[in-house]
Amino acid sequence: MRAHLSGKPFDDPSGVRLRAWMGIDDDTFWDRDRVAIVPMGFCFPGYDANGGDIPPPRVCAAMWRNEALAHVGDVPVTLLIGGYSQDWHLGKGRVTDRVRAWRELAPRTWCLPHPSWRNTAWLKRHPWFEQETVPALRSAIREALA
Repeated sequence: MRAHLSGKPFDDPSGVRLRAWMGIDDDTFWDRDRVAIVPMGFCFPGYDANGGDIPPPRVCAAMWRNEALAHVGDVPVTLLIGGYSQDWHLGKGRVTDRVRAWRELAPRTWCLPHPSWRNTAWLKRHPWFEQETVPALRSAIREALA
């Protein structure tokens, strides 16, 4: 909700974590000439009964995603953040399997878990992500932004 109200994607604690994974500061992250943020939905769909975010409605990406990506054009690095993004781009699959297989798509495409605080337990169960994947991701981002 915080990001929705600010009008800036990832302007919340999950964004702080995402920028740390990427190794970039706030100014770089929101610089539209350097970073394109193309969400699966351009709205905040609300909360479920347990207080979690409702997933983006599938109709949103079906209606506009291809056109939005065509407008962005070819980019040196694409981050597929979370299962909804990964399923849309790659077909059905498990986030953990995709994140673990990062070398198969890197350095241009990276499957990441969602940086939400709700995935803190996932990060603790999979320390290899921050030990191996994040440093390689930062390197790819640095090279792309150079």
